[in-house]
Amino acid sequence: MTTTLRPAEPLQHRPDGGRSRTYDVCVNSRRVGSVHLSTDPGFGAASGLIERLGIDEPDRGRGRGTVAALASEEVLRGWGCVEAQISVPADAVAALRTARSLGYTERSRNMVKDLSEEPPALPEGVEVRPMTGEEYAVWEARAKEGFARSWIDRGVPEEQARAKAESSHRKYLPEGLATPGVAIHVVVRDGRSAGFLWTGRIELEPGHWAAFVYDIEVEAEHRGLGYGRALMLLAERVAREAGETRLGLHVFTGNTPAIRLYESLGFRTTYVNSAKELR
Repeated sequence: MTTTLRPAEPLQHRPDGGRSRTYDVCVNSRRVGSVHLSTDPGFGAASGLIERLGIDEPDRGRGRGTVAALASEEVLRGWGCVEAQISVPADAVAALRTARSLGYTERSRNMVKDLSEEPPALPEGVEVRPMTGEEYAVWEARAKEGFARSWIDRGVPEEQARAKAESSHRKYLPEGLATPGVAIHVVVRDGRSAGFLWTGRIELEPGHWAAFVYDIEVEAEHRGLGYGRALMLLAERVAREAGETRLGLHVFTGNTPAIRLYESLGFRTTYVNSAKELR
């Protein structure tokens, strides 16, 4: 039997030059599932996304998903993509195993915490305040550079990584500190900044919004002193005060101290994000 992809809609073109299309997964012309392919608005047209790949229950366990993923890669190659990205639910053990077998390497994780009704208290002696406009001008350039560098260190071409950083800031901070729903706080020690926290809202899944930690950093000389935990507790307080019941975040693979901190605070991994070079 032959597993193929059949277009389920016309090819969609975006103003930025990107494209997307939904396909039926077929076995000898019989539909057994579907997959959505697109280019990544953040990384650009050279990076493809394989999304919502699903095989109907009666046809699972027969390798249909594996073949559909390989066929999806061929479509992305035809679009000029040099890499493919996938996000797999953390509890989808078989799908995670398939991704690894196909050569996908984990880059990052999405994590979520269900918040308690009572906002947590900050540790005694910890001082936090809103970021000033003067601080923002310095912070923004540094934050973009750090975000881009995190992707570059994980194999993303520099041009794509910097495009991703610029795209993220345009999307989530269009009005800087005045962006609705956004808060950037500074944790202070001895009158000087020891770290920062950027929070806002995001659509974790279609139709499901939550508070989100966009960025958090503690200055190198102040790490290991509890400021990271204090800032995460602050994120919970900000979220609850805004009426949110869930708090999400994105963390890069390899940042073990951060992952341990988030897990100790009750965050759970929801999606594993991986990528593969297309040759």
